[in-house]
Amino acid sequence: MFKLGLIINPLAGLGGSVALKGSDGVAEQALALGAKPKARARMALALAALVPLKARIQVHTAQGEMGGALATELGFDPRLRHTPPAVTDAADTRALAEHLLAERVDLILFAGGDGTARDLCSVVGQRIPVLGVPAGVKIHSGVYAISPKAAGVVAAQMVRGELLSVTDGEVRDIDEVAFRQGKVKAQYFGEMMVPEALRYVQAVKMGGQEHQALVLDDIGADMAEQIEALNEAGWQCVMGSGSTVAAVMDHLGLANTLLGIDLIKDNKVLGQDLTEAQLLDVIADKPTKLVLTLIGGQGHLFGRGNQQLSPLVIRTIGRDNIMIVATKTKLEALAGRPMLADTGDHTLDRALTGHYRITTGYRDAVLYPLADPEEEVC
Repeated sequence: MFKLGLIINPLAGLGGSVALKGSDGVAEQALALGAKPKARARMALALAALVPLKARIQVHTAQGEMGGALATELGFDPRLRHTPPAVTDAADTRALAEHLLAERVDLILFAGGDGTARDLCSVVGQRIPVLGVPAGVKIHSGVYAISPKAAGVVAAQMVRGELLSVTDGEVRDIDEVAFRQGKVKAQYFGEMMVPEALRYVQAVKMGGQEHQALVLDDIGADMAEQIEALNEAGWQCVMGSGSTVAAVMDHLGLANTLLGIDLIKDNKVLGQDLTEAQLLDVIADKPTKLVLTLIGGQGHLFGRGNQQLSPLVIRTIGRDNIMIVATKTKLEALAGRPMLADTGDHTLDRALTGHYRITTGYRDAVLYPLADPEEEVC
């Protein structure tokens, strides 16, 4: 089942039609002036694309106008994770976001404006993909689809397991008090991970297909920049096996164990072809990222040729510190099947499920799901 987080800010956009330049702190005034809520209707337009897929979707949302009422009306059977008061506020958005994060939903679809995006970002950051349905007065943030219908189309593509690009969408909000005085003061609050229609980078295409050598070089260049930034922040990196990870090591100018596990930091190899015991020793109490790729054709991320990455090693590093690299050709060869984790620990396999950001080129990435192999059999 695809786990969809649903958040509707019932007050979003109220101030627009009555010329209040926003809704923050003026909802009651806007309603008194005759403003009509629009966020629910905007979300309904987005969810229309998901109704035909509802048998495959498990909706997680809040009671009432924050999502539960609309989801039920459209035929979903929502799991209610928050009970808001009659009049909601930013704290309710943040509280529901906390629940959705704990539930590790595959996507948070939310309707609101820049204030809603700001509240969501403060909780979720870049840990879960989000997609905004534009419903507010101010839409300066880069986390919104171009229309409610477009948001629904992209969400439906995720449900169907189609390959999607992913971008870092900036969250910006304007000081509404200053805005009402004719001053525009936009402030940057962070970034969130946003899915979008699949794109290819023209430089690595040849005859409509990826050119393998160029793609691997692009992946290596992108990951080299990311790893250098991580090193500066004090992180070390465990490098998995496979030719795609080898391309990253080549770009860094470091020796690589093609079928083994290495450890690098500060552009130096600190350990080669490490065993499980050696890995546990070198990652204990040290901030560590894990860079790996999946096995082509099979789609296994763990449990095939990298058993050194045991359940204890993976838990010590942490799910949020896994960085995946792969070509789009390798992912498309899975024909919509998810990546798999077969660690030998079913509890861990289930905890690792969800959508991951996968680096597929230079400044180019996609979202792709990982599933529990036992659930795939069922």
